[in-house]
Amino acid sequence: MRALFARHALLPQGWRRDVLLEWNIHGDLAHIAADATAPPGVACADHVLPGMVNLHSHAFQRALGGLTERAGDGPDSFWTWRDLMYRFAARITPEQIEAIAAQLFSECLRHGYTSVCEFHYLQRDQGGKPYARPADTAERIACAGHEAGMGLTLLPVLYSHAGFGEQPLKPGQERFRTGVDDVLGIVDALGSLRDGQLEVGAAPHSLRAATIAQVRALAEGLPQGRPLHIHIAEQQAEVAQCLAYSGQRPVAYLMEHAGIDERWCLVHATHLDDLEVAALARSGAVAGLCPTTEANLGDGLFPLEPFIAAGGRFGVGSDSHVSQSPVEELRWLEYGQRLLHQRRNVAVTRERRDVGEYLWQAALRGGAQAAGRRVGALEEGRRADLLVLDGVHPNLDGVQEADVLGRFLFCGNDNLVRDVLCGGRWVVQGGRHVAQDAIAQRYRQAINELREVSQ
Repeated sequence: MRALFARHALLPQGWRRDVLLEWNIHGDLAHIAADATAPPGVACADHVLPGMVNLHSHAFQRALGGLTERAGDGPDSFWTWRDLMYRFAARITPEQIEAIAAQLFSECLRHGYTSVCEFHYLQRDQGGKPYARPADTAERIACAGHEAGMGLTLLPVLYSHAGFGEQPLKPGQERFRTGVDDVLGIVDALGSLRDGQLEVGAAPHSLRAATIAQVRALAEGLPQGRPLHIHIAEQQAEVAQCLAYSGQRPVAYLMEHAGIDERWCLVHATHLDDLEVAALARSGAVAGLCPTTEANLGDGLFPLEPFIAAGGRFGVGSDSHVSQSPVEELRWLEYGQRLLHQRRNVAVTRERRDVGEYLWQAALRGGAQAAGRRVGALEEGRRADLLVLDGVHPNLDGVQEADVLGRFLFCGNDNLVRDVLCGGRWVVQGGRHVAQDAIAQRYRQAINELREVSQ
């Protein structure tokens, strides 16, 4: 039966008891009833949550995790890491991209993500030449998502310049080269893949890599309602470069010249002044926060407290995939603020005082908006994406429903996700992905091939 009975389920209005969840053959939630009775033959679960949205991913970077943690001769930074990433990206093949993405998606599902927004910029071959089918590598990501059972928002990337002022691309960036027409062509080629599990938007890489005129042209050329994402204000050096070029800080410059609205997700947005915080919140756009990557790269800390106070919307992503866990992203989103402000329980509002529940629900709403898909809540008409937690684990055994998310996010390092339903399909059971061994074997083969090339 396409149904599950939850003794406790997190609905948009909060925890509810004895909830019957039913979904249809298309993978959408068709009926939800609280205070119900468990029908005969329907599986039961103690605690059920909506699956989390991972709003920012570069799937190929999963294979780079842990390989850049050796200090160079001088100070290391985002920019020295980027040079290493470019050298890695120059070698990877479409087949390896697909294998690595499938591994990543299977890991993300096991830890509680049921949707990923893939910010995809490997559009050309290793020599920088277009593929015979320009959408080849994006289609590989879609195939990996289908195999793993992951919901996807594909975001082909606009990447034309090496820096502000239309600086020419460097040799290590030629594989990323695209213009507005190239990106819109890839979006069109992917159109036939769109369904309940896959949406297609677009992404200007950054204000360094695309001019404001290009950003506007891409937004105007993209079909109405599709999501748009952009990296912005991630590093202090980028802020300084933008000021030197335009006389404005990056978010202020983008806001004034590109008509930012609810279609947009501004990824990182780490370095904002007070006016930018207010403007971003007022725009209705989503701040795409990636705390583990931002920490790994030494980016800085997003001004979360004033952004929440201004009514801003946010979600989380795993970006470079030094972690594949939404628990870790949300935990360190809060912990970074505690270290910054030297006090506890920062991510709350006047109405919502429970940090764990606020973070999970807010990230669901922001992530769903950024994905442009009907996800992010256990609600009729949305995708049947849900997590069954391990109710007999010591961290959850006998816990009161009001404490579940606090225990889930802030207690221990065991993965408490037991089963995962994504688009009406059980993709994780008993903590294992249903295709875990086959996917892992192809991933190992891809990594061994890349290792041989690098030696």
